[in-house]
Amino acid sequence: MTQSPPRSPASFERSAGFVQAVRDRIATIVVGQDVVVERLLIALFTGGHILLQGVPGIAKTLLASTLAKAMDLDFARIQFTIDLLPADILGSEILDQRSNEFRTNRGPIFTNLLLADEINRAAPKVQGALLEAMQERKVTIAGDALTLPAPFLVIATQNPVEQAGTFELPEAQLDRFMLLHRLGYPTPDEEREILKRNAALGIQYEGSGAQVQTEFDVIDDTPAGSTGDIIQAMEAVLKVHVSETFVEHVVELVNRTRNHPAIELGGSPRAGISLIKASRARALIHGRDFVTPADLFALAEDTILHRLRLCYEALADGLTTQVVLEEMLKDMGATPSTTGAAAGGPTAATNGTVLSSDEA
Repeated sequence: MTQSPPRSPASFERSAGFVQAVRDRIATIVVGQDVVVERLLIALFTGGHILLQGVPGIAKTLLASTLAKAMDLDFARIQFTIDLLPADILGSEILDQRSNEFRTNRGPIFTNLLLADEINRAAPKVQGALLEAMQERKVTIAGDALTLPAPFLVIATQNPVEQAGTFELPEAQLDRFMLLHRLGYPTPDEEREILKRNAALGIQYEGSGAQVQTEFDVIDDTPAGSTGDIIQAMEAVLKVHVSETFVEHVVELVNRTRNHPAIELGGSPRAGISLIKASRARALIHGRDFVTPADLFALAEDTILHRLRLCYEALADGLTTQVVLEEMLKDMGATPSTTGAAAGGPTAATNGTVLSSDEA
């Protein structure tokens, strides 16, 4: 049985209350997107980073800004463009004309929550600089190694439709992201609520002028928690129990991706590590101190899919990585209600080779 630190019901209850307070605060600004919020919290509590793939206009920036204020975190946003340089992200050494000495000018990466908007629009050299900082949690400027703030979370975005002027992230760089979540459009009911809230926005007066408010203007600056609450949640995640049976099923799934005839590049060991870490954080968010099959099935797509590459024959046959992964999960006993981003509850199938809740 996988060893975990001793469990503390009180700490789990406090962390669960903190998570719910953050989600409630975000819900006052962002309509829907509950699964996306869950994935962001998973990445934050496990020290991972997340790549969001979706079309413009579905509140990615608003969500990141609201999350940062709800947790009292410093927030920065970088719009990636073709002419962006590594120094524009990391910082540089500049000459102070007054003292005639060089001083370090820190870039926007020195923050708690960094939104890297349209990361695939930057040149590979810039992408590499950011991903190196994500991995090592430090940057080097003029020979000096500078540690990034803690906690540190990168939320990168990319547009899956528009490919003109973009540089596709190679598999080695995609593997650095713990999660890749694909965002869709809101439901009709959610869109009606979005339109109603936007229509209710007023005018913001500034001196002798005024401007129409946006959703960013009504974000509550009062945090729902502190850095101490985040640290406590991180500690609680490490106390979530993971059974040997659960680990065996993670190993089985990752090995299936390596041996499937349609897949040329399967999941790396980092895929299994990410799946277990994310499952522990998801269990905490759902008020449990143990993982269940529902965690594995719900997170498999976000943790594994972006690490797979199909062979030429499979592409010629019209297969997709999503279809292949769904087949593998189905062979392990998954049902439609326990797979994909829509899976939000603790129920899981127990037929076939999949582990039961008691085994988890």
